[in-house]
Amino acid sequence: MPRRLESVTAIGRKIGLDDEKGAAVAVFIALIVVSCTVAVYYGFYGPKPEPYNAISLLDANGKAVDYPEVLVANQNSTFSVYVQVGNHLNHNQNYQVLVKITQNLPASIPDGLQVAPVNTVDLAVKDGETQQSLVTVTENQVGSYAVVFELWQQDIPGSYFFTQDYCVLNIQVIN
Repeated sequence: MPRRLESVTAIGRKIGLDDEKGAAVAVFIALIVVSCTVAVYYGFYGPKPEPYNAISLLDANGKAVDYPEVLVANQNSTFSVYVQVGNHLNHNQNYQVLVKITQNLPASIPDGLQVAPVNTVDLAVKDGETQQSLVTVTENQVGSYAVVFELWQQDIPGSYFFTQDYCVLNIQVIN
């Protein structure tokens, strides 16, 4: 330890500082060098993030704040939201968003909700980008519903698989 301290203070003296300041500056410079080395290592050789898809909903104004909650049957029973899909798969990708309405939402939907879609949106999203589309939904039957927006990814032309990504919007339809 005394030998290392002598090396550090020698560096401080070479740059024109007294013993106490020289040691502190030398330690600070060593920390900077080590930090830069670690940053460069992880920048080139560190683990890369896993590829992923993303789906989100935005209100009619393009914000995530004012979602429809209550509709009036046969009067104000239609609403619109933007569905936004992000592609982080390292290649361009085609998607479908299936819009489904159900009164009985299961705890999980590993293979997609077993309900016929009321709307389908096709999106072609370039790698690293997001794309959004306005989706309009109408429900005139009184009750509580879950509107599910499922993200499906194209596997081969004409064939899609469920990505396990989905958004749920709960609505109430009243008289």
